[in-house]
Amino acid sequence: MCSLNLSTMDLDDDKRAKRRKTQTEDDDDDDHHHHQPQPTAMETLPNEIIVDILSRLPITSLVQFKFVCKRWRALTQDPVLADMHLSWKADGNDPCLILHCDFPIRNQLYFLDLSAHNKDKDKVKRLYVPFQATMPEFDVVGSCNGLLCLSDSLYNDALYVHNPFTMDCIELPKSRQYSDQELVFGFGFHPKTKEYKVVKIVYYRNTSSYSRARRTVYPQSDVQIYTLGSSSWRSLGKVSYQFVRRPSEALVNGRLHWVSRPRRYHPARRLISFDLADEQFREVPKPDCGGLNRCNFHLSVLGGCLAAAVYGNYGKLEIWVMKCYNVKESWVKQFTIGAYMPKCLKLNLDRHRPLKIWKTGSNGKVVRVLCLLNSGEVLLEYKNRVLVSYDPKKGKFRDLVFQGLPNWFQTVVHTGSLNWLNTLH
Repeated sequence: MCSLNLSTMDLDDDKRAKRRKTQTEDDDDDDHHHHQPQPTAMETLPNEIIVDILSRLPITSLVQFKFVCKRWRALTQDPVLADMHLSWKADGNDPCLILHCDFPIRNQLYFLDLSAHNKDKDKVKRLYVPFQATMPEFDVVGSCNGLLCLSDSLYNDALYVHNPFTMDCIELPKSRQYSDQELVFGFGFHPKTKEYKVVKIVYYRNTSSYSRARRTVYPQSDVQIYTLGSSSWRSLGKVSYQFVRRPSEALVNGRLHWVSRPRRYHPARRLISFDLADEQFREVPKPDCGGLNRCNFHLSVLGGCLAAAVYGNYGKLEIWVMKCYNVKESWVKQFTIGAYMPKCLKLNLDRHRPLKIWKTGSNGKVVRVLCLLNSGEVLLEYKNRVLVSYDPKKGKFRDLVFQGLPNWFQTVVHTGSLNWLNTLH
């Protein structure tokens, strides 16, 4: 009997202990659910709606957005968001500006987001350059869909493609080099093939040849092509045109554009395109303005159209726009801009100008046409020092003041994007 009673008592104690344990676990679960943070309204939305909302934000806001949580960071790497963001930026929004400071020994990149809707719109910010240790001096080959292509300006060897906002960066494979050469670059994207390509036109000569000409003549050429994501460069052979030694100034309809140098038997300058789809050079009809035969104009893109800015007498500038691509009759003189000198340039501080910018900046001309703003104003760069907007309706100039603007710079019109290079391979 005694043993039976003890066993019964032990069973009762076990039951009471289990009940206490179960109650404690339930209390712990209640505390856990009580302290678990509730999802925000943004987190409960479907991905499609979140992507649509984010695609309308300035690139500077999207860069901050990716640091909120892992899910949002993953969204910023979604190619769908990158494509939607680019389509919104292309639909009448003001661009970013990349400012390349070409000081010797250590170049810098800065940016200015003209589409920002807060106090950051008036601030210039410095960009991190991941390859600066290996390529301290560089040239900007071109900007396309948020990607920058940059070349080594010291040794003409290295080439990088870089997204300055995602800090994504790749070094391109080495291509064939010549001992005595001159390089002309281009970088762009074709909407049909969905491919990014770097074009490297090499003009070279045998080192044993000698010429008494004032300018060194490179009689031989080699057109080299690299498709982003491929393993090596391809050679297309020689090109029959001699281009001015500066990168392609205009990418329109998947075609890069250069201006040819005058030749002995062909003194007229030509507008030449390179189609990134079929990889063919073609001549583009010029406007009937007369000035394109002289060394006093440059190309740009205004409102998605090919444009030529022609320098006239007394500082006057005419801007011709090809409204319908490759149709000669569609060239129209859209703007005539009178002479203007920004206030700070009147101080004549050119003695402090970096030598390389002096050599490469717009052939020594005062003004360079950058782009059309959403307001209808024309954005201009004066002497690599000042940004100016011109209102064609009122005929008035406005010097743009930004906090942190470098003293000397070359402006690159840029579309900030979330394009990740690993999704383009």
